[in-house]
Amino acid sequence: MPTTPLMTVSESTSSSRLRVGGATVRKAKLPDAVNIFDLVNSLSGDGTLLRRNYAEICENIRDFAVAESPVDGDSGGVFLGCGALHLYGPHLAEVRSIVVKPEAKGQGAGGRLLRALLEEAEEQKVTAVCLFTRIPDFFFHFGFRVVDRTTLPDKIYKDCQTCPRLYACDEVAMVRGPLPKIAVLGPSRIAQPELVKLQTGVIPQAD
Repeated sequence: MPTTPLMTVSESTSSSRLRVGGATVRKAKLPDAVNIFDLVNSLSGDGTLLRRNYAEICENIRDFAVAESPVDGDSGGVFLGCGALHLYGPHLAEVRSIVVKPEAKGQGAGGRLLRALLEEAEEQKVTAVCLFTRIPDFFFHFGFRVVDRTTLPDKIYKDCQTCPRLYACDEVAMVRGPLPKIAVLGPSRIAQPELVKLQTGVIPQAD
């Protein structure tokens, strides 16, 4: 069964440094971990992003891409933002921790980061990409649609059941591509009191 391309040919590129509106995107390296840690956690206080510890970022640095603005030609650059692609399997990947500095807005960094992550998912032959967000309008422009979060059991099992906002989540689940028909993580152990049947009668006592 053929897979559904995540990007059009015109969006795809073989370059490792992509330029739009003065911003470039490249794969993250370990020295970028400090900037990623500072930016992601600066937005974790109000729940915009989940808090990530420094060790976790270092361990997963190969998932990240960073956007930067050149200083003098191609020598060095100013860190503008980051994003990560977590692979669950050929059926699903997740865009995570995609964020740019407030002063970087309008330079195309956010869109370029997202396109680079989608391109990576396509290169990995992933058929669907998901994300959780408070700003769905931005992602509609990239072919994402809103879905019921229960259709993404891998994401729920990995992150949601340990999230402090589990029962007060205000994020929207979105998917680009076909909904996964399989899951590699689980089963979910999220408590669902409304589905638990109350037990009645006397509990047998041990002799």
